[in-house]
Amino acid sequence: MPEIDKIKEEIGWLKVVFGLLVAVDISLIGWTAQNFAKTSTLQLSLATFLVALITWGIIAVNRRAYRKIDELGDL
Repeated sequence: MPEIDKIKEEIGWLKVVFGLLVAVDISLIGWTAQNFAKTSTLQLSLATFLVALITWGIIAVNRRAYRKIDELGDL
């Protein structure tokens, strides 16, 4: 398999992972906003931590995808 096809396939998978992370992040933010007054401090802290972790994952996947796109442009 040529290198260009491998990079394109990896970019495709990164798009899927990016989309899933964004969907989970938005859902968790929505849940936190709706249940802010009703939930315990522990659950609120855990939700905040998970939002931060998933957001970091989104940024990491985005950076990796852009590096792959740049690599694709160099071929």
